[in-house]
Amino acid sequence: MSIVFNAWEIFEVAEEIERNGAKFYRKAAESIKNPDTRSRLLELAEWEARHEVSFADIKNGLSEQERQDTVWDPENKDALYLQAMADGHVFDLKTDPYEKLGDKENPEDILKAAIALEKEAIAYFLGLKALVPARMGKEKVDTIIREEMGHIGILNQELTALK
Repeated sequence: MSIVFNAWEIFEVAEEIERNGAKFYRKAAESIKNPDTRSRLLELAEWEARHEVSFADIKNGLSEQERQDTVWDPENKDALYLQAMADGHVFDLKTDPYEKLGDKENPEDILKAAIALEKEAIAYFLGLKALVPARMGKEKVDTIIREEMGHIGILNQELTALK
């Protein structure tokens, strides 16, 4: 038996990853001495928080079929599994931000690290998309992927502006 998810569940993961991203950038900002870099990290945290709200809005507009349970789960173990998946990928809150960012004090390095994290998110959601049947909102997962790709574009513009 293969694992199958619906669009609702994938948007739940997307929201959690955005929440984790905001926490990650705030935690990283706490230990940065350079005020410009600290400011950039706090901007990224706010950006992730806005994306969480955006994904929640999209999720709340999904059809009943796109929300339909894929298996009988009276103990809500699917939700726990999805939570563990979100917490262990892209913005892993169990690790120190320096494991992802390194000892970076300049905005250029921070933006490059943020671009790498967004690329990880895209790869992750492409993998999850394969687990969503068309009738359960597979094409809606593309919304998340396009949003993450847009993030890379904006971050890249900011990176270019720094040079």
